[in-house]
Amino acid sequence: MSTNGKADTTILVVDDVAASRYALGAVLRRDGHRVILAASAREALAELDACGRAGELPDVALIDVGLPDMSGFELCRRLKEAAPTAALPVVHFSAASVAPADRCRGLDAGGEAYLTVPAEPEEIQAVVRAVARGARHRSDAEAEAGHLTRLAETILDVQSARCPRELADAAAAGTDRLTRSPAAAFILADDGAVHRGLSRRRAAASLPDDGAHDAVARLVLRIMSGHVGVRTAVAPAPLWPPGFFQAEPVSGTGPPDGARLALARSREGSAPVCLATPSYAQHPTPETGRLVGRLAHATALAAERLLMYEMERHIALTLQRSFLPTHVPQVPGTEVVVRYEPASSDTEIGGDFYAALPTAAGVLTAIGDVVGHSLDAATVMVEIRHALRAYCVEESDPRELAHRLDSMLQRYHPDVTATLCLALVDPATGRTRVANAGHIPPLVVSANGTATYLKAYGPLLGLGLDRPTPTETVLRPTDRLLMVTDGLIETRGTDLAESMQHLRTVAADAPLGIADLCDTLLACFGHDRDDDIALLALGLTGTG
Repeated sequence: MSTNGKADTTILVVDDVAASRYALGAVLRRDGHRVILAASAREALAELDACGRAGELPDVALIDVGLPDMSGFELCRRLKEAAPTAALPVVHFSAASVAPADRCRGLDAGGEAYLTVPAEPEEIQAVVRAVARGARHRSDAEAEAGHLTRLAETILDVQSARCPRELADAAAAGTDRLTRSPAAAFILADDGAVHRGLSRRRAAASLPDDGAHDAVARLVLRIMSGHVGVRTAVAPAPLWPPGFFQAEPVSGTGPPDGARLALARSREGSAPVCLATPSYAQHPTPETGRLVGRLAHATALAAERLLMYEMERHIALTLQRSFLPTHVPQVPGTEVVVRYEPASSDTEIGGDFYAALPTAAGVLTAIGDVVGHSLDAATVMVEIRHALRAYCVEESDPRELAHRLDSMLQRYHPDVTATLCLALVDPATGRTRVANAGHIPPLVVSANGTATYLKAYGPLLGLGLDRPTPTETVLRPTDRLLMVTDGLIETRGTDLAESMQHLRTVAADAPLGIADLCDTLLACFGHDRDDDIALLALGLTGTG
């Protein structure tokens, strides 16, 4: 710092007149500046090249207009066109070129100011201070814009996370990007689970055990007890377990000693999050801590949404699985086999369902899918299944049952639609009546190696449209009636008709057993599916 409180700056003075060059240098040194002197444009470029390699460019260049090897205007243009020196502020000066046109030429060349010399020392000092101050403000603004850009990119990654683990990884990577140091992120779920993410800057080494995660969880809960919003803290080594960061010695004094924490909670009772960096790492700017705090707050908001979704998904899965048994009641004279394969764990809940119900006119088989993927879809699926069980106590006609379910959806769930296929089979005669509501039609698989889709079509449930007369066929003792949901065969980018043809071919070549048919189809189609898969196959046994 200079004696008058101004920040130290380095000034490059370019003047071919030795007396003037040294006089300007003396004036600037008295004002607390460090001065570099150059007698020509060539010397100035060499000095700037050396300073650039050392990472210490001057703060201001004071350039004489009338240099012997190149005009000061041309030197300024070259500096402004070169990336390393483009931001270097330039002040032109001259004792000869003092006309307004000369000052305009200097500004047009990229200069920030123009001095006419000789000038009072105070004026020279004030101009240099003003230009340096403006350059610092621009530099600070550009740095702030860069930090905010990185923060925005990081928050976008955080908001795009599909599960708590992805969120923790994104938050750790974003903290690393902002602080330029190893980082760890922790999300504490209500069930006690700790979701952790580590940045790539961390050294490859064994990870801390569960005891370390428990210690972090206790520390976070203690700091955030009764608090909402963002908090910062420093956890010393006795409180912060080792192993989460790169184990670097600090100036030869030993391993890192603790962590710098940014903690956040979106509201009372919600999951707290913690973004941690090693205490030995220095933040690039004083604003970095504030930016990390904003990232912690964004992570807490995303964590609340994702953990709520995880809870909703768990409830929906429990609901769905509890009402879709792996075995169905067997009706005398028939054999019914079902298969159900849920989608991958990170896929949304589906509304697939199936049933095999005894009625006065035979066995009623059903398979369907509520449109949508959510807890609501799973809930409506359960309602349809229970309504079907209740309706078929007194009514067995597939068309009438579809009509009643359609009315139920319109009354209680007017914004929901569903696909459904119903088949009523008389075990004694094989007579089969099918009512279809927008679903894949049943496939009759014969023992002679053929498979045929029944021509049974109709509108979705929930639209209130007229339902066609049921399609009729007669099953032979060796036939198998196959009903599936579209999750078995639907593939993104492939026409459904093509997928149905593939299903027909595979089913025709499958072994004769009913269970073997289902297992063959699952082995062929049931890998890496994005939707739940449900199959129901029925055959006649000739008894009962």
